[in-house]
Amino acid sequence: ALGATTHTLSKALRTPAVRGRWGEMQLRRVVEIAGMLQRCDFDEQPGLESDAGRLRPDLIVHLPGGKQIVVDAKAPLEAFLDAQETADDESRVVKLQAHARQVRDHVDRLASKSYWEQLGESPEMVVLFLPGETLFAAALQHDLTLIEHGLRQRVLLASPITLIALLTTVAHNWRQEALAENYREVAAL
Repeated sequence: ALGATTHTLSKALRTPAVRGRWGEMQLRRVVEIAGMLQRCDFDEQPGLESDAGRLRPDLIVHLPGGKQIVVDAKAPLEAFLDAQETADDESRVVKLQAHARQVRDHVDRLASKSYWEQLGESPEMVVLFLPGETLFAAALQHDLTLIEHGLRQRVLLASPITLIALLTTVAHNWRQEALAENYREVAAL
């Protein structure tokens, strides 16, 4: 029964719409774990206008000082799932290298959107969220330059753990900003 359920799940995750929705759900879960509140600390799937047309990132995180960071979830699972279903090691390595190339392609496509140009004085970067630690680790294992490539493209790769760390830091900065504002009001009184 477990094998049949796993096969059904694997088959469902091969559908692009299901993969996308799974990535968005994982992103939402990470944001909630970090203690952030929708419409206060972040907006989900807001529309942005650009010269190239309308853009719709998965998340815009609000930073103190009116700045923002875009987070886009990507779930490149096709080659990764193929690798998991492959019995021989050579084929598995080839499939995992293809997985790493898919992640690199997502980096390049995300960089080409230049989300930061629509956000004023915000940091010139976008976060590419990979919704599974194993997806992240497998890509890095088979493309050792992936993080550096992303940073050159202004794309920060993030797994659930690293995104939780980033968002927890942002939430902490908001708390510090609120305290500073309270101190300013007390001082003014």
